Amino acid sequence: MKAKVLLSLILLCVAAPVARAGDPAPTAPPAPASCELPAYLLTSESALPKVAAAVKAGKPLEILVIGSRSTTIPSSENSSYPARMEAILKEKLPPPEVVHVSVEIQSKKTAEETASTFVKLMEAKTPTLVIWQTGTVDAIRASDPDEFRSAVTEGVAALQNAGADVVLMNLQYSPRTETMISAQPFLDNMRVVAQEHGIPLFDRFAIMRQWNDQGQFDLFSPSRGPELAKQVHDCLGRALAQFVIDAARLEPAQQQN
Repeated sequence: MKAKVLLSLILLCVAAPVARAGDPAPTAPPAPASCELPAYLLTSESALPKVAAAVKAGKPLEILVIGSRSTTIPSSENSSYPARMEAILKEKLPPPEVVHVSVEIQSKKTAEETASTFVKLMEAKTPTLVIWQTGTVDAIRASDPDEFRSAVTEGVAALQNAGADVVLMNLQYSPRTETMISAQPFLDNMRVVAQEHGIPLFDRFAIMRQWNDQGQFDLFSPSRGPELAKQVHDCLGRALAQFVIDAARLEPAQQQN
């Protein structure tokens, strides 16, 4: 029961349909002030060489987001952060570049359970980049941190062995649950794995805490519901798109002006 209550609190949203092939990409209006972040939260010493090579060669950029139900928004498929990231990347990257973002939902699965699917998943798909969102379920279930690190390590290795660049994305920040779960061991272990494998870590936890602490979003209040989720997802999508562009070391000439 406790795990169910925690999961309902920490997830901003639940499953929604993934954008269908042929649907128009959502437009990307100017970034609102609420999306502002210090530069250090959007930079990484690790690079995305396969993304860079695809963009420079004008090849399609296939991105696979592997995550939980917090990856989506009910009845608002174009508002989720993967859809918003796709829209921003399509604006930023030059034609004839084709950007396609797909989502693989691994609902209520630990890192170990999710990683066990990667060999078959990567055989079925051939993404240039995989963004793996994980840690929340393990934190809620109080998984052993060492076992969690081993599972993430094995998962990252499987994705890299299949030929993809990898970005790790850590837990959501929620002030309503920070005293109910111990997130830090999982945050620390994801950072260790990212450093060991030389891959970027998108620090969603620190980014959302920054927005909450600076007053851009009130993540404690449950009253705003889907509207708050849309605003947060829009900002996350923008931040993630910029993070990918910067990690790929793409020069301004390789982006749309």
